[in-house]
Amino acid sequence: MTKAEAGRVLVVDDDHAVRDVVRRYLERSGYEVGLAGDGETALRQFAEREPDLVVLDLMLPGIGGLEVCRRVRARSQVPVVMLTALGEESDRVLGLELGADDYVVKPFSPRELALRVGSVLRRSRNAPAAADETLADGDLRLHLEARRCTLDGAELSLTGREFDLLAFLLRNPGRAFTRAELLEAVWGWSFGDHSTVTVHMRRLREKIEPDPARPRRICTVWGVGYRYDRS
Repeated sequence: MTKAEAGRVLVVDDDHAVRDVVRRYLERSGYEVGLAGDGETALRQFAEREPDLVVLDLMLPGIGGLEVCRRVRARSQVPVVMLTALGEESDRVLGLELGADDYVVKPFSPRELALRVGSVLRRSRNAPAAADETLADGDLRLHLEARRCTLDGAELSLTGREFDLLAFLLRNPGRAFTRAELLEAVWGWSFGDHSTVTVHMRRLREKIEPDPARPRRICTVWGVGYRYDRS
């Protein structure tokens, strides 16, 4: 497999040493890697290189990481893996709300980051499916091969992780899942921050529920987690 086939990754971090270590580990895993040390350069390279995934530090000079994430998400559904410091929980949650797909907390293992990048890329690419395979619930339709979601005929803009989460829920209606079970089934994590699931559920509700404050499809099961009820 060539580097172009493995995927193009843009690494954005203002620390040269971090960029260099991450680059070496990702190239060792077969990826083509671009580097940026600030938000303005990151956005320019994103437009020029059209990467398959962005590794994005939130603490950047000039245009901050959260703003970079917002601008990337406004024009593309390319996966974003955030790099955050240990005490930046509020920034992690905000990053997830802006559409980031995953995060790794500093200090991190470069090997773990490379594995996370591989996991996110695999999930973002077309899953094997029959050409006409569609998951449906009334006027909500998920076209698996095309990775498109429509509601009442209008196309919804879902991140890769939101798409995978909704597909999992549609395949398992009526069953309550804990946040830990959803993390493992959709993110592939055997451990992690459960607020990741909470944020993604909130974003999905905002997109598929007529009244997100009184959801009819994605229901909270108190003391357990969430359940998808067909309309």
